[in-house]
Amino acid sequence: MGWDEQSRRNVLAGMGAGLVAAATPMTALAGSKRLAAPVKKLRYAVVGLGNYAVNQIMPRFKDTESCELVALVSGTPAKLEKYGAQYNIPATHHYNYQNYDKIADNPDIDAVYIILPNSMHAEYTIRAAKAGKHVMCEKPMANTAQECEAMIAACRKAKVKLMIGYRCHFEQYNLHVIEQVRSGLIGKPHVITAEHGFYAQPGQWRLDRPLSGGGSMMDIGIYSLNAARYLSGEEPVLVTATESTDRTDPRFKNVEDQIDFQLKFPSGVIANCVSSYSTGHNSFRVTGEKGWIGMEPATPYTGHQLWVRKGGKTEQVTLPPPSKNQWAGQLDHLAECVVSGKEPIVAGEEGLKDMRLIEAIYRSAREGRAIKVGA
Repeated sequence: MGWDEQSRRNVLAGMGAGLVAAATPMTALAGSKRLAAPVKKLRYAVVGLGNYAVNQIMPRFKDTESCELVALVSGTPAKLEKYGAQYNIPATHHYNYQNYDKIADNPDIDAVYIILPNSMHAEYTIRAAKAGKHVMCEKPMANTAQECEAMIAACRKAKVKLMIGYRCHFEQYNLHVIEQVRSGLIGKPHVITAEHGFYAQPGQWRLDRPLSGGGSMMDIGIYSLNAARYLSGEEPVLVTATESTDRTDPRFKNVEDQIDFQLKFPSGVIANCVSSYSTGHNSFRVTGEKGWIGMEPATPYTGHQLWVRKGGKTEQVTLPPPSKNQWAGQLDHLAECVVSGKEPIVAGEEGLKDMRLIEAIYRSAREGRAIKVGA
């Protein structure tokens, strides 16, 4: 995520009010211990200097243990000059979309972080792999499952790591909820709700299907989808979806507004999810036999709030400040995987799973029937 129009043209336990609970390790989703920081830092080039890149990703390099920002790629010379000066990156390490492949000749670059419109993810991942660079790619991974498969194949062939930017897998509140659900805090889970949406302003690339691949489902909806999967700890077997879009709204000439979708999991858990470009949502809840645990907001950049209801009482859980923010944890995790040889907890296969489900959601909404998945 993160882009601008000029670049376009140039080319997501404890109970008790105020309770302080222990933070969950950032690699909890993988069930592994955190690795020691690499001696040599993983040196990144950021590809695409839009809002998310310059306001969220680039400032976080200072918070990492194992990473360094060493190069920039943009179709806007003024941005290369501005951010090159801000981050002390010399002109020799500035690239545009035409000479991007020359990163292969720069031994100072170990990895790229691709923060471009969705339609460009596959191309720039594959080109990076051919250049021998590891890849962090923003979500959604690509516009189609077929493109995701091509990205995975290219990185495997080049023997480089491919990781998708699922920041919530490194965010302490989300990890704490997962840990508590797995521990049996609320008993056997039965129902998950996950709702994400905002009012999408007109005139942005997210509302242009050739660039985005779709509407809210390809953007904010992926948070509901991915949350349902990591909260349940399972992969769905049945998908049902309904679209609601006002085609008189000029924002929705070729993309959808709202999609309500339901996922059925092998254990019987049902997830009811919302994706919207016209209404504000940022929450999830897991309800079990003994109560529920939920968050609102659930997946923002900051300001997470967590509640647990058990024994007829609803109380807020507050975690201590994390030792590392979600972006720094995400960036360092790729560095750790490069050193250890292990696969990232959110490797390309994670993005492919979401994309296959998104395609099933679109198909269900289009055909008006439930779609079996995961076979």
